[in-house]
Amino acid sequence: MPDKMSNNAIRRIYPCLSVFIGGCIFLFCVSAYAEEWSRFRGDAQSTGVANSNLPAELDVLWTAQVEIGIESTAAIWQDVVYVGGLDEKLYAFDFDSGAIKWTYSATGEIKSSPLVFEKAVYFGDGNGVFHAVDAQTGNALWTFQTDGEIISSANATGGRVLFGSYDQFLYCLAPDDGSLLWKIETDGYVHGMPAIAQTHILIAGCDGLLRVIDIASGKEQSQIELGAYVGASAAVHKTRAYVGTYESQVLCIDLDAKEIVWRYEHPQRQFPYVASPSVTPERVIVAGRDKMVHALDPDTGDVLWTYTSRSRFEASPVVVGDRVFAGTMDGKIVALNLETGESDWEFVTGSGFVASPSVARERLIIGTTDGTLYCFGKAEE
Repeated sequence: MPDKMSNNAIRRIYPCLSVFIGGCIFLFCVSAYAEEWSRFRGDAQSTGVANSNLPAELDVLWTAQVEIGIESTAAIWQDVVYVGGLDEKLYAFDFDSGAIKWTYSATGEIKSSPLVFEKAVYFGDGNGVFHAVDAQTGNALWTFQTDGEIISSANATGGRVLFGSYDQFLYCLAPDDGSLLWKIETDGYVHGMPAIAQTHILIAGCDGLLRVIDIASGKEQSQIELGAYVGASAAVHKTRAYVGTYESQVLCIDLDAKEIVWRYEHPQRQFPYVASPSVTPERVIVAGRDKMVHALDPDTGDVLWTYTSRSRFEASPVVVGDRVFAGTMDGKIVALNLETGESDWEFVTGSGFVASPSVARERLIIGTTDGTLYCFGKAEE
């Protein structure tokens, strides 16, 4: 029996066991839930890189329905999938079956992606209310009112929850009671999830600036002029940040030098980038309204490959092992080889993708604009 069990199944049964080899159990003391997707881009740095693998061929394991539609990227935590709906509800689905565990009613449409942090789920809604909900029961913990719509997904670190609002402020709240620790005003809407770079938070917004802010004090450390509106979240790798703009460019910013290192712009197709990039040590992956996925050299911005679809990309791509997964507005999710950009798997739905893929424990979960939540994995034979 042990020889037939997957590593994934073993982790669920034995929290401190990793694999069976030759009938013996080897102890590695890894968390039973080491592979999570607890926030919009998978981690605090907004890299869009999964720490789980996926099968070469993916089957639909289950679907679930949300009234009206889904633009919120799902969060996955401890065998529960959390996703916001345009019907003003936060849903909790069972990871294995897709059955509804509970729903929570907000005050407006939920376009922000939920954050799971310290056993609570945090998200904002269209009426400017930021919510904290018990992750197990769905009971309200507290709310915080802003003066603008909240589309920005929240991020968290060190006893602080951070998010932006269309009232042009970045907020920092205490996760236990929602008290305001600090806020900082910008000169435009804050749309994307703030990214964390060590002790700083980064926001790139509709004021055309990348702001670097000290997380502890809320004091702005620097401003870097980007020259364009930004609706995407910046992805951070080491001392560099990468972001797409409404002026059809992808930028690489050196956070130490406080300057733009390179700009990428496709020579023919001039369309905005609203999807957030994924970044690895070897690739920056960006998907755009130009109907293309671009792989760039993170050091130079040189094009490594491009993939062209029949429809634009609003959803942010996700890197899973040696593949990139991205969803189009005409309802196709495609897997591209990270090295070559060639497609090796695709699935077509009847509705488009604004929400991005979430990947954990050998499954991919994504919602469509018609409200269908898909769970992909390997079906048992």
